[in-house]
Amino acid sequence: MAKNHGVESWGEGGGKIVSDSSPFDSFPEDCISKIVSFTSPRDACVATTVSKAFESAAKSDVVWETFLPPEYAFLVPRSRDYASKKKLYFALCDEPVRIDDGTKSFWLEKASGKRCIMLSAMNISIVWGDTPQYWKWITIPEARFKRVAELLNVCWFEIRGRVNTRVLSLRTRYSAYLVYKKADHCYGFDDVAIEARVGVVGHEASTRSICFEMDDEGEMGWIYPKEREDGWMEIELGEFFTGGDTMDSHEIEMSALETRELGWKRGLIIQGIEIRPANIQ
Repeated sequence: MAKNHGVESWGEGGGKIVSDSSPFDSFPEDCISKIVSFTSPRDACVATTVSKAFESAAKSDVVWETFLPPEYAFLVPRSRDYASKKKLYFALCDEPVRIDDGTKSFWLEKASGKRCIMLSAMNISIVWGDTPQYWKWITIPEARFKRVAELLNVCWFEIRGRVNTRVLSLRTRYSAYLVYKKADHCYGFDDVAIEARVGVVGHEASTRSICFEMDDEGEMGWIYPKEREDGWMEIELGEFFTGGDTMDSHEIEMSALETRELGWKRGLIIQGIEIRPANIQ
C-alpha cells in the first residue's frame, strides 16, 4: 500500500518548514497557489514545508477547492461551518457523508482526493433478503447505516450491488470490498468457496474465489478477509477501471455467490459494499 507521506504525517496542520525562503518566493502568492493546485492533496501538504511563502500559498482556498468535488456544497450539512477549504477537505476524508436517503456513504481518499462510495446493505440486492425466516434487518451502533442485514439461514447465498462510474473519479483503478461481521453463531462458510464477480453489466466479469473464514494456510488462489480499523471485516471482490470521459460511464456490478454446494449458512452481518481506489503496489 502506498504511504500517505505528507498527508498522514502532517494532515491539516502542515509540517516543519524546511527553509525560510526559496527561489520561488519572488512569485506572487496567487501564482504559487495556482501551480500547487495542479498537484495532489499529498503534494500540497508537502509544499507547505518548502518555505513560509509556499506554506501560505499551499494552504489557500484556491488550492484546496480544486481538490473538492464540484458538488461539495450539497454534501456538507448547513449546520457545519469550516474555517477553510482545507479543513472542509479533511472533514470529507475523515467523516463519510450519508447520501441517497442514507443508503450510501461518500468520502474522499486523503492522499489523492479520489472519490469513495459505500453501498449499504439496503442499497444492494440480497436474494431472500425480504423474507424474515432467511434474513433479518437490524440496527447496531457500530454500523455506518441505520440498518444492516443479518443472515439467519439460507442455502442459496447471493448478493449483488451496482455502481455507475460517473459517481467515481475518472481514470482510476478501484477495488470493491464486501464489508461484514460474524454473529455469535455463524456456520456454513468453513472452507466454502464463494464466487466473487466484478465487471461491466452486459460484459464478461472477472471472477475469483473468496472465503469468509480467516485462514493462515488456506486454499491456493483464494482471497481471504482482513480486519478493518473500524472493527468490521472486509474481503475484496475484485477490481475495475474508470475511463477518462464522464460521458463514457458504465454500470459496474459486484457480486458474491454460493449456489452450487447449497449447504445451510448462518451468521453473517452485511454492512455493504465499499468501493475505493485500489492499493497499487
